Amino acid sequence: MKITFPHMGNVYLAAKALFDGLGIDYVIPNQSSKSSLEIGALHSPEEICLPFKIMIGNYIEAIEQGADTVIITGSCGPCRFGEYCEMQMNLLKKLGHDLDFIVIDAPKEIGIKELFARLSKISSVSEKNAFEKIRVLYDALRVVKLVDEVEAKAHYLAGFEEETGTCKKLLHKCKAEALRTSNPSQMIKLLLDYKKQLDNVPIDDKKNPIKIAIIGEIYTVIEPFSNLYIEDKLMDYGVSTIRRLTPSWWVKNTALVPTKLNSLDIRKGSKEYLPLYIGGHARECIGEAVLAYEDGCDGAIQIFPMGCMPEIVSKAILPKISSDKDFPIMSLVVDEMTGEAGYVTRIEAFVDLLERRKMRCTTLA
Repeated sequence: MKITFPHMGNVYLAAKALFDGLGIDYVIPNQSSKSSLEIGALHSPEEICLPFKIMIGNYIEAIEQGADTVIITGSCGPCRFGEYCEMQMNLLKKLGHDLDFIVIDAPKEIGIKELFARLSKISSVSEKNAFEKIRVLYDALRVVKLVDEVEAKAHYLAGFEEETGTCKKLLHKCKAEALRTSNPSQMIKLLLDYKKQLDNVPIDDKKNPIKIAIIGEIYTVIEPFSNLYIEDKLMDYGVSTIRRLTPSWWVKNTALVPTKLNSLDIRKGSKEYLPLYIGGHARECIGEAVLAYEDGCDGAIQIFPMGCMPEIVSKAILPKISSDKDFPIMSLVVDEMTGEAGYVTRIEAFVDLLERRKMRCTTLA
């Protein structure tokens, strides 16, 4: 068994820590790129959403490196992601790739017995004992939490740093070095060190940067290639960004769903505008927009793939929130045809709008 998985934000670092700790052979796909997208778009249905196409590209590039097993999370409800595993299995079989898919679904959807049966397919390959396996899983969860914290800190402090680019360099260096570690303990130690380094970045207390919340469909929000590295661009502009949806958020949220204690703040924020779950992360998008306003952000940017049904509903609601709260919100739709020049122009114009609003408010105050 040689395991691979699709890229989705910082998940690859947690997966590396997990499989290194378990001693299981794996392939980390090449970072999602134009090449990955071209491969995926070539073989995928034209009307399918962007994440599907990028994932297919990830799989095919990993297959070329010897991968024979794919791990992917499942989903139910009115979102096409719930059908990805079946569609991707069939598509890859037609291309001559007979891969074993291990789909990690929520216990309430498949039952706890079936979930453990699927997980045992992975754990049975490892020679570690039960206690060691639990320890490795704990370390992997700690890794994803730490790397998300490092990333969030870098994105926020980018607006306050004395020398533009310091946080961005540290963040990219951190991820590059994390890939070179050989076990979970090394990676945890490295992440803690970089978290401390970010705490010591020289800050200009006189700065009052623009603060933007990144909201929308979870894949295009957390996978940087799919959103054309929007957070990196905003760091270059000296903007502080806040993003609630992360891999570690997803883990915690999924674990708490059975108790109905998941994302209480987001659910409360969305109650007035979208009190029900309609699939995907539409309700989270609405709740995050409201919370961004309450947290003092200057604006929010919604990102979602072309044709994403839940986010289309969110997009229709966001103007009402924007009007009620006098809170600027911009929606960006991405697919394989998205041109970077026009995309960047819209981002720059939005940042300029927020800066002018902030200057006007400061003058009036």
